[in-house]
Amino acid sequence: MKIIDLNGQEITVTDLDKAIEQAELFKDMHHVPPVPYDKVRQVYWNDIYKKLLELKSKLDHEQPSR
Repeated sequence: MKIIDLNGQEITVTDLDKAIEQAELFKDMHHVPPVPYDKVRQVYWNDIYKKLLELKSKLDHEQPSR
């Protein structure tokens, strides 16, 4: 499974649930006190998180019903 980040880089996802967990944690992280680059990182990780959730939803819908 692969996603493309905001920089156009392809990221291979080997454990989707773990990747979602990690992105969820990172998307709201910031320094104390905040530094200017925190906003850029939060935008990046929010985008990754959204793309991972979309990938999971797509895969869930492709699974045959039991």
